[in-house]
Amino acid sequence: MREMESVLFHPSGSPVPSFVPDPAHGRVFTVSRAVRSSEVTPGGRLRLDALARYLQDAAEDDLADSGWREPCDWLVRRVSVVIGGYPAYGEPLSLRTFCSATGPRWAERTTTVTRSGTDLMQAVAVWAAVGREDGRPVPLGPEFHRLYGGAAQGRTVSARLSLPGPPGQAGRAWPLRASDFDTAGHVNNAIAWAAAEDVLAGLGWLPARGELEYRRPILPGHDVRLAAGHAPGQLSCWLLNGPQLLASARLSRGTHWP
Repeated sequence: MREMESVLFHPSGSPVPSFVPDPAHGRVFTVSRAVRSSEVTPGGRLRLDALARYLQDAAEDDLADSGWREPCDWLVRRVSVVIGGYPAYGEPLSLRTFCSATGPRWAERTTTVTRSGTDLMQAVAVWAAVGREDGRPVPLGPEFHRLYGGAAQGRTVSARLSLPGPPGQAGRAWPLRASDFDTAGHVNNAIAWAAAEDVLAGLGWLPARGELEYRRPILPGHDVRLAAGHAPGQLSCWLLNGPQLLASARLSRGTHWP
């Protein structure tokens, strides 16, 4: 049997971190899945880019299950993840997702990943609603608030981005592949997490927190470069197109992580 990288504790030493609870009222959607071999590292733990796909799939399944024919597309602006443990290959998981706050043209979605009744990861993502014809931000509309406003309970959220850019324009080539592009015509948001995984590999530690912000769409023809910086207990990385900042990530190590 191969050795697993799965981490089963939180930096504080407690089984799980303190996660945002599900709302007492309003829509909470749940979906189940198993960790597949294409979603893990050689050591067997769930990759962060696979987690990003889980979040996107859960959001799409929620919208489909609601029966709402949304008049817009959704583009992620930022994601923050708190990690109490990493699922391993073959493990069954449950994802619970709900709208936790709204803005004029965007909404916040909180998704919790659970294994055997224990919450392992929680992601909070801000998604912007954009028109399908021109890609410009559009108001959420009354039908969205009817379906999801109860869970948000009047909370509001900003779409402002705050992670700093790189100290310089150095970095290495990050070639784009045809399979990186999705129906919006630009690189899927999970690819930025794949870049973070590439920098994380070989460092000998796993993050307890992660943040990723999307500044600009990554489009066909972009000459993408990956830059990285290290600080004690922290890793930052950036995707660049020339001087343009495309995405920023910051991964933070917990006190007792390996």
